[in-house]
Amino acid sequence: MESDFGGMSQVTDLLDEEIVPAPAVTRLRRRFERPKAVQAKPAVGDEQPRWPILLDAAMLLIAFATTRLFSLAIDQPTPLVLWDASFIVLVLIGFGLRGLYGPSLRPHLLDEIRTVVSATAVATMAVISVRVVLTDDIHLASETAFLWVTSVMWLTFGRTGAFFARVRSIRLGNGKPTLIVGAGKVGNLVAGRLLQRPQFGLRPVGFLDNDPLDIEGERVQLPVLGASWNLEEVLVEQGVQHVIFTFSTAPHSVLLGMVRRCQELGVTTSLVPRLFEVANERVSVEHLGGVPLFAMRPANPKGWQFAVKYGIDRLVAGVLLTMLLPLLAVLALAVRISIGRPIFFRQSRIGLDGREFDMLKFRTMKGTPDKNGEGDADWATQALDSGASALGTNGNGHSNGNGHANGNGNGNGNGNGHQPNPVAAAAVEDRRTPLGRFLRRYSLDELPQLWNVFRGDMSLIGPRPERVSYVKRFEQAVYRYSDRHRVKSGITGWAQVNDLRGKTSLTDRVEWDNYYIENWSLWLDFKIAVFTVACLFRWRED
Repeated sequence: MESDFGGMSQVTDLLDEEIVPAPAVTRLRRRFERPKAVQAKPAVGDEQPRWPILLDAAMLLIAFATTRLFSLAIDQPTPLVLWDASFIVLVLIGFGLRGLYGPSLRPHLLDEIRTVVSATAVATMAVISVRVVLTDDIHLASETAFLWVTSVMWLTFGRTGAFFARVRSIRLGNGKPTLIVGAGKVGNLVAGRLLQRPQFGLRPVGFLDNDPLDIEGERVQLPVLGASWNLEEVLVEQGVQHVIFTFSTAPHSVLLGMVRRCQELGVTTSLVPRLFEVANERVSVEHLGGVPLFAMRPANPKGWQFAVKYGIDRLVAGVLLTMLLPLLAVLALAVRISIGRPIFFRQSRIGLDGREFDMLKFRTMKGTPDKNGEGDADWATQALDSGASALGTNGNGHSNGNGHANGNGNGNGNGNGHQPNPVAAAAVEDRRTPLGRFLRRYSLDELPQLWNVFRGDMSLIGPRPERVSYVKRFEQAVYRYSDRHRVKSGITGWAQVNDLRGKTSLTDRVEWDNYYIENWSLWLDFKIAVFTVACLFRWRED
């Protein structure tokens, strides 16, 4: 049974009665519920590092010196040091209030730069407002504004350097040793994600669970280091700096005691909420006494915000088509010479609300799919197999332990490797031309889809559209696959910039795509666009 982390004694009593025998409950309560004095010894976890605030302070001092030297060079009067010092203090306070110095699982450079610009702008306006009231200096606006621009430049430089230094450190294996409480399905899912994506900076060392579930075929190769009463010794022996609490069979009171003990020892903690599938970034918290209520406000695909997004898409696509017309003409001529007619490859895809449309690409392969087979037939088969297997283990289907999953009563997915191949076996043949390899490597074959965006069939950013024959099978085998069709398909998307491109996990793609839909914002679209440009230099063949 999975435990929650509310604050109600009735829940605790039910868990105690259903999960753990009375003697064991009594023993655990004595260990974790007694008030404990914090021992006078060094904390197990590492303290919040001070270098970020020192780095920002150094960058602000450099910006201050830069503005002073520039003012002296052009014989412009300089303001009192008091005003510049006030600006620096206000900026550092603003950074602290906006969470730049707090713990973060995975800092995003673009988000940090946005905070830098906004916090320094607020500090600038505050200083100018006070100076207007207290002085009559005609140069005050230009002086403070110049300090603002210079500070943004230096702070961005410092934050960028720190970000890439952190990335390099993590790549060298310097992630925080992380303990995962709960060795069930969710615990293994979290551990697997951290192992696949070391950029989060958390290096899982093992599980803590006194009764781990038997989930053969899904268990991550990490040891179970003990039970709940072994928490402190595991923290010390493994040098744990972060603990993630997932679903566990331990009683509520025991988990609560473990969280509090971690906090006493200086070890940071994270908790996976019970209904994590419906959680999103737009969360408001209300309290009924000591009981928190989390209100989820996912983006509405039918709302006016998406109407604005689609309008911007068509406008930008029209501008890009005009600007890129010479390049498109050159690429079309190259395809015509190397392969012949037709120049464009048209394929029926599924978009918004399950509607079909013809997606355009430059031709990159000889022959046609109907005669030579689809180029990713093997991936489609594996996607169906893995999707059916995942569906049978996430609470939305039924699995008998042998790889067979019944998704929704309308079809069966076979997880034993014998799923019928949806396309011809000849698809293993590599039919790409040398020009086609070049076009695919830098995604130039996708440029004609700007016409699809201009027509309104697609969006610049959104879930990638799939073929009609595949969609019908994926909807039956992959959890929440059809939810992707709530918005228009895109040329690029959140899954693609997170390295889920080509022959990668379909279930992961669907998860990332639905995250994008439910947490959509213009800022998220902007980040994806920037990441797409960066990814073009390292993306490879689909």
